[in-house]
Amino acid sequence: MDKAEFDRFADAYDDQHRANIAVTGEGPEYFAEHKIRRLRQIVDCNRIDVSRICDFGAGIGNSIPFFRRYFPDAALTSSDVSERSLALGRQRHPGGGESLLIENDRIPCESDRFDVVFSACVFHHIAHDEHVAWLRELHRITRPGGLIAVFEHNPLNPLTVHAVNTCPFDENAELIFPRTLARRLGTAGWSAPQIQYSLFFPRALAWLRPLEAMLGWLPVGAQYVALARKS
Repeated sequence: MDKAEFDRFADAYDDQHRANIAVTGEGPEYFAEHKIRRLRQIVDCNRIDVSRICDFGAGIGNSIPFFRRYFPDAALTSSDVSERSLALGRQRHPGGGESLLIENDRIPCESDRFDVVFSACVFHHIAHDEHVAWLRELHRITRPGGLIAVFEHNPLNPLTVHAVNTCPFDENAELIFPRTLARRLGTAGWSAPQIQYSLFFPRALAWLRPLEAMLGWLPVGAQYVALARKS
């Protein structure tokens, strides 16, 4: 992961992201909340007690307000390779929890610390031959019985591919096929990887969104989440 690249984009990220997704009729807040709300549903469905969460690749902290809303009793740790992004996150959301600067290919914390590790559209910025190593590092910092939830853009969705190809922040991105990410989770030591799809309808079809809960199996959603547990 290129620290300089992320530092360079940090100040302009929110404006660029907002402009890039304008075609959906939604802003960054909608997509950030969607992921954390979905994470809450997953955690409740699996009856996982959550007191500590790590946001891997937290960027400028877009998820912080929604972690506060959906996980009000959990301690949040934001981790990123970009010192500037973490600083902006603290500035935008004072009291948003601990932040950790990732250096030397390691997250600077003890093993077995977190109940949940969360990642939102980060791995397509990481070289594919480094995925397993980072998934192992996330496995290290997760407690036994804990959960990993990796949200990613779906390369099977043409609108998603277009959005990524036209976003300056994603100029070096390489999207990941869901089955590939599930396989890499297994290689890294995670148990029972599974894929769920989401974000099927733009704002113009928002009245259809209640159907999404039944469509997680359908591989045409704009995004997907790869889930697995630590044995």
